[in-house]
Amino acid sequence: MSSVSKPLYALGTPGLVTQRYLCRNHNRMVCMEKKKVLITGITGLVGSVLMKGLREEFDVTGIDLRVCPDVKTLVADSTNLDEIISAFEGVDTVIDLASEPSNFAPWDVIYENNLRCTFNAFEASRIAGVRRVIFASSNHATGNYENDSPYSEIVAGQYGALTPGSFDLVTTDMPIRPDGPYGIGKAFGEATGRYYSDEHGLSVMCLRIGTLNAESRPTNLRQFATLLTHGDLVRLVKACIGGPDSIRFAIYYGVSNNSWRFWDISNSQTDIGYAPEDNAEVWR
Repeated sequence: MSSVSKPLYALGTPGLVTQRYLCRNHNRMVCMEKKKVLITGITGLVGSVLMKGLREEFDVTGIDLRVCPDVKTLVADSTNLDEIISAFEGVDTVIDLASEPSNFAPWDVIYENNLRCTFNAFEASRIAGVRRVIFASSNHATGNYENDSPYSEIVAGQYGALTPGSFDLVTTDMPIRPDGPYGIGKAFGEATGRYYSDEHGLSVMCLRIGTLNAESRPTNLRQFATLLTHGDLVRLVKACIGGPDSIRFAIYYGVSNNSWRFWDISNSQTDIGYAPEDNAEVWR
């Protein structure tokens, strides 16, 4: 088995950083290309998890209101397009996380922050010629399905006669049903992504992220169905980055392989090879 040394130098090309390594066993030079990935909102929980999980394989940079000490970061306000546009130049994939993260935020906060940040990320990607945008949507874009049976019983941990796999799953083909202003903002982001895909040729993947918390394990009964572990988030995003260029627009649920999950992940498994490894039941 061959081994590699530290990179000798890096060359910037559109969307790629080409690093040259010495392959010791064969005493020859080989080139390994690292895609350039920009994460907006990189210092938040989701951004921090992805930065740590992606930086070895990809050339990761970020945008945020404060510096991420681990990677090159543009300190800027994502509600201002002119402030952020330079960070998108030469990027292959943008992971758009910049937003108010609370699903309890009022409409005026969502309107002034999330809608502006989302639109600017897509517009900057268009201007810079980015190949793919991964938009961090949310399960709250369809959160009101949880008012229906059997999902209302599942999130309350009242399984009764139900067994895992015995009920219909919520699919990405079903109508949106936001459960508040935050969910409305995420539905806006999905619609914006569809527009930029159709009109401007961007490849867009929207991830309806389940429950991702600092603990990376369930902390209440609902999360035995909705948990997305840190490891599975990274696996999902890596699958999105490497997914076929033929995918022009897609929506995927971001959830681990929980026994009681009620969101369908078959399209991400088929389209991009998403293979979640974690199941919330191990913490039961």
